[in-house]
Amino acid sequence: MAVSTDRKQLDARALRADFPIFEQLIHGKPLAYLDSANSSQKPRQVIDAMSAFYETSYANVHRAVHVLGERATAGLEGAREKVRTFLNAPETREVIFVRNATEALNLVAYSWGGNNLGPGDAVVVTELEHHSNFVPWQYIAHRQEVDLSGLDAIARDHTVKVVATNLVSNALGTIHDVGPLTRWAHGQGAIFVCDAAQAAPHMHVDVQALDCDFLAISGHKMCGPSGIGALWGRAELLQKMEPFLLGGHMINSVRYEKTTWGELPHKFEAGTSPIAEAVGLGAAVDYLEAAGPDAIEAHEHELVAYALERMAEVPGITLYGPPAERRAGVVSFNLEDIHPHDVAQILDRQGVAIRAGHHCCQPLMHKLGVAATNRELLPVHAARGDRPARRRPAHGP
Repeated sequence: MAVSTDRKQLDARALRADFPIFEQLIHGKPLAYLDSANSSQKPRQVIDAMSAFYETSYANVHRAVHVLGERATAGLEGAREKVRTFLNAPETREVIFVRNATEALNLVAYSWGGNNLGPGDAVVVTELEHHSNFVPWQYIAHRQEVDLSGLDAIARDHTVKVVATNLVSNALGTIHDVGPLTRWAHGQGAIFVCDAAQAAPHMHVDVQALDCDFLAISGHKMCGPSGIGALWGRAELLQKMEPFLLGGHMINSVRYEKTTWGELPHKFEAGTSPIAEAVGLGAAVDYLEAAGPDAIEAHEHELVAYALERMAEVPGITLYGPPAERRAGVVSFNLEDIHPHDVAQILDRQGVAIRAGHHCCQPLMHKLGVAATNRELLPVHAARGDRPARRRPAHGP
């Protein structure tokens, strides 16, 4: 990775060279991948870390005393500590490995919500939420006869138990100032659940500064592998929650009469862990930390400000979302009466990859009065130029 030491400014072309996928042409043109809000590409550092783990250190974790088992366990738990540091979490045991942010939010909805929500209680979500932070609460609400309504009405007529929102909108790029909402939630005696899947790749995420109670991230959106994410939760809340999944590894003792659960974080990590994926997530955290979350955010802000200015000059375009100073690098737009899928296919012929659809935000699309939008995310490696010289990856333990 190339990052200039002068004011921590990012060199987009040098960063692009870290990603092997850009060593190919798409329809004869250099690839411009603007779909990272959907799923990000992987730098060579992450790919090499996972390859080296599989080649030299793979075994199951927390079960074996042989060398490979010890290496694998160290790799998994080392990654957990990296995530703890990345999120500035107080304790490593508060970091639960899950498949993705969706599973993390479902875990909270079922394990906390299932035992703490009842008739007359209220769950507050916004119209900007990804379905992963909307549908689980809606489902639990319907099971528990919980209302979802406006803030003033529910505060007056109901007991607010949960406030759930994202830190960055995956559809519009809106950066939310969650501080007032967190304080409001805690003032009501409610927990605050933060979906940071879209924020973690683009800015510094600090669970203590946010003062949230639970926070979810996905590895595949932050230059890491798919199949792994993390839930951070306050230890005092996690300890009181029932497990979400049952099976091996998450138990303390199993008898015919009774089963007791393991300690944190293992109580919520049933079955074989995503071991290599955790190693890859740890490498992705290292990669983002080396680039610097503040530098990434500043660079993306420059990109999105430029993009919004230039795109506004296009006849017939409709841009959605806040001004550049209040958004991450996500830009959603529609072009006259051209269907977003057609726009995306035309751009693909030019080697440009964007997302077209409702972006798992159908309530928001309904609010905007559209079925879908085009969406692009302007990543730090977005620059196109000569194809970088192919390098052989160096493997090692």
